[in-house]
Amino acid sequence: MLFSRRPLRLRVLPSKCTSFSQVRPALVQRSHIVHNSCIFWPISTRQFSRAPESTGRLLRYSPWSNEFSGSLRRRAMLQAVAYSAILLVMAEYFMECHSAASSDLSTASATKYASRKDLQNAILELQAALPRQHSVLIDPEALKTYGSSDVSYHPTSPHGVIVRPKSTQDVVKVVDIARKYHVPITPYGGGTSLEGHFSGYPTGNDICLDMSNMGKILSINVEDSDLTCQAGARWEDINQVLKDRGIPLFFPLDPGPGATIGGMVGTGCSGTNAVRYGTAKAEWFLNLTVVLPSGKVIKTRRRARKSAAGFDTTKLFIGAEGTLGIVTEATLRLTPLLPTRVAMAQFPDVQKAVSAVQSILKSEYGTNMQCIELLDDHMMAAINVAGLVDKQYPVKDTLFFKIQGDPSSIQKASEVVQSIVKKHGSSQFEFASTDQGAEDLWQNRKYALTSSLVANPGLSCWTTDVCVPVSRLPQLVYETKRDLKDSNLHSTIVGHVGDGNFHAFILFDKDTELDAVRAAVHRLVRRAIALDGTCTGEHGVGLGKKEYLQEELGPNTVELMKLVKKTIDPLGIMNPGKLYPDDDDIDLQS
Repeated sequence: MLFSRRPLRLRVLPSKCTSFSQVRPALVQRSHIVHNSCIFWPISTRQFSRAPESTGRLLRYSPWSNEFSGSLRRRAMLQAVAYSAILLVMAEYFMECHSAASSDLSTASATKYASRKDLQNAILELQAALPRQHSVLIDPEALKTYGSSDVSYHPTSPHGVIVRPKSTQDVVKVVDIARKYHVPITPYGGGTSLEGHFSGYPTGNDICLDMSNMGKILSINVEDSDLTCQAGARWEDINQVLKDRGIPLFFPLDPGPGATIGGMVGTGCSGTNAVRYGTAKAEWFLNLTVVLPSGKVIKTRRRARKSAAGFDTTKLFIGAEGTLGIVTEATLRLTPLLPTRVAMAQFPDVQKAVSAVQSILKSEYGTNMQCIELLDDHMMAAINVAGLVDKQYPVKDTLFFKIQGDPSSIQKASEVVQSIVKKHGSSQFEFASTDQGAEDLWQNRKYALTSSLVANPGLSCWTTDVCVPVSRLPQLVYETKRDLKDSNLHSTIVGHVGDGNFHAFILFDKDTELDAVRAAVHRLVRRAIALDGTCTGEHGVGLGKKEYLQEELGPNTVELMKLVKKTIDPLGIMNPGKLYPDDDDIDLQS
């Protein structure tokens, strides 16, 4: 061996010694000897038995053999080289084993979710942590209802348990228990999402976090035009409270009725007011309180109207669809509530209607346009057949405007709108100068989806949305209507034409036409992306649109999104299976 456990007999060089032949015996206890600035390491002194004659020649080359013919220095060097090589090989082997084990552990921890037994243990702890009545539900019918939607045709699955927190600290307790047992968490707001956002995890062993008990308005700062509320508050209720208290402010984001603030943050919503006020990704959310997968609580920023302190973590959670954390509170920016009137214009085709809109938005009164909505001829026919409104109109592509401002500016803006639409071939223009008249006229837009269903009894409705640059909207609408007609599918279209976003309501027989509708939606999305648009303008991604993100955003952007997800949520317990493309989707597109 290189190092002997017993004292080694070495020979120490005399002061004038120049060769090892003059070395005298010495008993040395140290691991090395320093002499004349030279270091001599102890070598093996093990006595080997003399080998048979047949192997003697080979042993002459072994530094461990008494037959070794080389010098003592060479013997030491060869032994050192051999041991070093062995140690190197062993070190590399153990490092590879450790790396493989770490990788396996990481993969297992990222993909292995709670078993049924784990879920039962988690439920017991949830019941102890939230002992209030109806805070933890396991009723089979409720679990099924919360995991599906009558207006969504994406995969559904019942949840394992429904939990109803009332505060941020309640959410922390739920997240801590979920993390302990690796139980997926699916946030649930108003249940208005259309792309499978709140479907249960396929195993059925997940927690549905119902935020309906967190609907309080916590503070209203009239002087600063902002409001802080819990994530379960509904946008209509917020505006109604402001109206009831005589506060001349409102929150302008207006997605579907019943949508909650948490869901609006998660999907990055907008609505009919987007042409004037933008979307959730503007500055309407001043800050968010979020419970991270780690159980830590963060507040993304203070209440100031603007901040240059670091990057904008608020927007990190807007559009994340509950996959990075649970939003529990939000501070909303409010805006003055202005008088509004409604106008309507009809056109021979969509191209002329959109051209008129572009001219209106570029005019000096473009900023007075609060909403500009397109209802195609099929939609106008459905409204007439349904009979939900007081007055019927010709079956033509129609624009509905909400014009806001003081009375004089509204009047002037309406005159400019009338002049422009006439230049673009409008055959009929109507302006409602009173509140009641405006409400009656806007009923046509308000009841669009309901009218589509009533006019086609017995049919189901697949609702989807895409968005393109406004100049590409006529081409998209024309090609989509032709495609749906060639597919023998009934459809109506409503568009937020001021920002290039439109919704297709495809009516179909669920038993015989579902596959045809699914294929038509697929072509619509691909068509929009090809026109430099997006697979969704405001519905969000969820389950229904995640396969298109690779094509729309590119592989590097998707990779970055997944990296952020893995960093914040290494166990993958926050709404798994939503938003991020599956590897199979990426492989198919590459």
